[in-house]
Amino acid sequence: MYGLIGKKVKMTQIFNDNGHVVPVTLVEAGPCTVSQIKEEKNNGYNAVQLAYGKKSKNNTNKPTKGHLSKSGLDSVKILAEFKSIEDFNYKLGQQFDASIFNVGEIIDVRAKSKGKGFAGAIKRHNFARQDATHGNKHTERAPGSIGQASWPSRVFKGMRMAGRMGSDNVTVKNLEIVGIDKENNLLFIKGAIPGANNTPCLLYTSPSPRDKRQSR
Repeated sequence: MYGLIGKKVKMTQIFNDNGHVVPVTLVEAGPCTVSQIKEEKNNGYNAVQLAYGKKSKNNTNKPTKGHLSKSGLDSVKILAEFKSIEDFNYKLGQQFDASIFNVGEIIDVRAKSKGKGFAGAIKRHNFARQDATHGNKHTERAPGSIGQASWPSRVFKGMRMAGRMGSDNVTVKNLEIVGIDKENNLLFIKGAIPGANNTPCLLYTSPSPRDKRQSR
């Protein structure tokens, strides 16, 4: 398996063999259930759909229930696809957990960052403050001019302005697994990952699909 669905638990710290403090993030990796197997002859590509977590059955619609019933599930919180390993015999209902990872392995983690609400241009885009003197009256944190007046008489798309900040899908690459608790399906990942505690995340042991599309 080239990845797994998990959940950020919290941040803490551990001591390595040299006695140095290492900041780590605890991630609950799985268990994930195979809910669909996609093959090139039927779907045009090879992939495995994994299901993680549970939610209320009342919040699961009938098409989803029918889809999950094939793998013996009645509800699921997250569905995600991962690249399948060639010549590996996947089966519906098969489960994968933290045991697929190894200490010292380098992975990529993708999750939704914390939402910070409405933010100004300085906080959101790292703009510099204006002068506090020389005729400037209480606009030190204003963004400044956003375009011309008579022509083109509009604001160009992509203009960096104030707005909602955060709640974006962020991928942090090249994070090292420094410890594994296989009994509780916990990974000790060196450093920080996006999102608040209990935020779902995708763990990739190879470059994520989004990164592959951007590199083409």
